[in-house]
Amino acid sequence: MNAVKIGGLANMLWKIAEPDVNLVRNLARALNISGILAILLVNRGMTDVVAARRFLNPRLEYLEDPFLMSDLEAAVNRILAAIHFREKILIYGDYDVDGTTAVVILRKALEMLGARTSYYIPRRLVDGYGMKADVIEQAATEGVKLVISVDTGIKAFDVVERASWLGLDCIITDHHLPEKGLPKALAVLNPKRPDCQYPDKNLCGVGVAFKLVQALFKTANKEKYLAPFLKIVAIGTIADIVPLTGENRIFAKFGLEGLQIPVNFGLKSLIEVSGLEGRLITSSDVGFRLAPRINAVGRMGGGEQAVELFASTDEQKTRVLAGEMDRLNRERQQIEGQILKDIENRFDSNPALSQQWVIMIDGEGWHRGVIGIAATKLTEKFNRPALVISKDDGIGYGSARSIKGFHLLNALESCRDLFDRFGGHAQAAGFQLPVKHMAELRRRLNIFAEKVIKAEDLRPALEIDTEIRLSDVDDEAYQQLERLSPFGPANPEPVFAARELSVIAEPRLLKGKHVKFRVEQDGKALDAIGWNMAQYYQPIQESKAISLAFTLSQNSFQNMKFLQLIVKDLEIL
Repeated sequence: MNAVKIGGLANMLWKIAEPDVNLVRNLARALNISGILAILLVNRGMTDVVAARRFLNPRLEYLEDPFLMSDLEAAVNRILAAIHFREKILIYGDYDVDGTTAVVILRKALEMLGARTSYYIPRRLVDGYGMKADVIEQAATEGVKLVISVDTGIKAFDVVERASWLGLDCIITDHHLPEKGLPKALAVLNPKRPDCQYPDKNLCGVGVAFKLVQALFKTANKEKYLAPFLKIVAIGTIADIVPLTGENRIFAKFGLEGLQIPVNFGLKSLIEVSGLEGRLITSSDVGFRLAPRINAVGRMGGGEQAVELFASTDEQKTRVLAGEMDRLNRERQQIEGQILKDIENRFDSNPALSQQWVIMIDGEGWHRGVIGIAATKLTEKFNRPALVISKDDGIGYGSARSIKGFHLLNALESCRDLFDRFGGHAQAAGFQLPVKHMAELRRRLNIFAEKVIKAEDLRPALEIDTEIRLSDVDDEAYQQLERLSPFGPANPEPVFAARELSVIAEPRLLKGKHVKFRVEQDGKALDAIGWNMAQYYQPIQESKAISLAFTLSQNSFQNMKFLQLIVKDLEIL
């Protein structure tokens, strides 16, 4: 039977996993789980019975001993001394969700221990990324004796040296990869240190900050107060798109459970303004509703609103702050939409811009707080590395995103002489360069990419866990799948394929953008929804049979729950 591919991403390649049958069988028997759940575990690298059992049943006691982290004991001793002698402590954060939530939990924990604290959140459009000497100098004039960084500082060699000269001790907590050595701080907490034996290398900034809090509370015999912190830790962890395995899975699992019953006025207000009150909050809700409103503060040039939201004990004030964050997020969306529209118009007038090995697009005065989001959307749409640059007074400020198989930082390294500064990792980076160097950057990056990227790398691929029949889909199967949640990097939401389904009843358009239809196989019928696939209404209507790649969702209506298929891609047969 001939198939016509019309899915949401043209020419998408279905890559169906082929796990070892013996591993699947042994895991299913040992854990007394379904074959489908065993397949999903093996696909995610969970082939060991003990590791798989821990993955399915995360517990707080599975958290690693924080004192396994290099320098952690020295950090704890210095902080407790500062508290004892009533020294002022400055927490130096970052403006993204990870950095902001790290400030929130560390500040709260230190105050619970009796510390005198202040904090600093950089302003993205004024301070830029990283620690700055003038902030440390101001802190010294205010009597600060100890600076603790969160989600930043691993490259702050000069700033740490300046702090030392001024008589300030520095404790660096960070998760970014060190480059050449470590700053000469009193302590550097980073599981990615080459000499650090800490077993979990995938913590984000708020995760490292939490390990410091865990160690402090363990020393102070206050471990019973740790669990409530996981609500904020989960938000930062999910927002930073780190692998949701190991400790990150524990943070996310218990943090999400805590979000169902928020006590903090700020958290309640944020949940309300995000439209999540009374709902089961998932990792997707954090990533697409809660986190963007926190992130909008930093993206739009602010700094302190998010920290003050969670610190305030005034319910009315938190509602005002949450409303302001919601407004900033809407403003961010409008600006982002205009930039994307400008880019689309440029592509329409010059299609070659979107067909190069590396897409590079620039605009005069584009808001620097949203160009990273624009780069992400271009990469997702065209499945190519993308650089979006805002030009301002002869300087280009850029954000870049990449695809699998193309190491972005290595590509930028090959053009090092063109930049004023740059940094990042394999999939995302930021940079600054003179506008006069932009044409040469485009030329060199495309030469570099042509040697590295294969034609098949540019074809979008959909990773599918396994093929199933609709008769396999029932409430018990869904409950088994839910044991894998929360979903995220390294533990994606399971994707299934079902072939040669009959379309029954008339498809329906939802809000003019989405298509809903009903499919049947082996006497089992289920609803399917294709978000933003309204253009495929007629082909679905006229089809004799259809194959679907989908995730499984549970919906509710009038106190009744039912399963539905969320279409990722489809083939008309």
